[in-house]
Amino acid sequence: MPKKAPKKTKRKSPAAKAAKAKKRRSAKEMIEDVRELVDLMTAHDITEVNFEDGDKRIVLRRGPPAGAPAEAPAESAMSAANSEPAPSRQAEPAPADADSKPADELFEILSPMVGTFYASASPDGEPYAAHGARITEDTVVCIVEAMKVMNEIRAECSGTIAEICVKNTQPVEYGQVLFRVMPA
Repeated sequence: MPKKAPKKTKRKSPAAKAAKAKKRRSAKEMIEDVRELVDLMTAHDITEVNFEDGDKRIVLRRGPPAGAPAEAPAESAMSAANSEPAPSRQAEPAPADADSKPADELFEILSPMVGTFYASASPDGEPYAAHGARITEDTVVCIVEAMKVMNEIRAECSGTIAEICVKNTQPVEYGQVLFRVMPA
């Protein structure tokens, strides 16, 4: 019987080992590049990036968070960031109580943002505005908490509080009626 020749084992040349190590290193570097690109996209509100390096290409796209409406966060963020006054409007006709004024004479104080309504500065504190209280344009009538920031809401009208439309610690939406005021 003929003897079998011993199997030759393939040994990788130092150049082949270096090339493989370079590929591994470049993959790690690419992952780091992707992380940096994502950070830049977030920091500068960029929605799409195309990145090419030799034969490698990365395309990153980002949109609004899942389930988030496209317009509402922008409106509430802008009104909070610009410290714009709370939007107001004339009240729409509503059923009149025996002791209330006609609804078309009332002025509405609206929430300028999405958040949590607080009637007072602390849980045991006196409410900023009570039914029948006289207010001026600069009177703080409540606090709306948004993202752990307490935003004081000013009346922006003079008169008497005719109706408090929300309860303490109740979530409120942008544009929701907080108070109805009988103008002075």
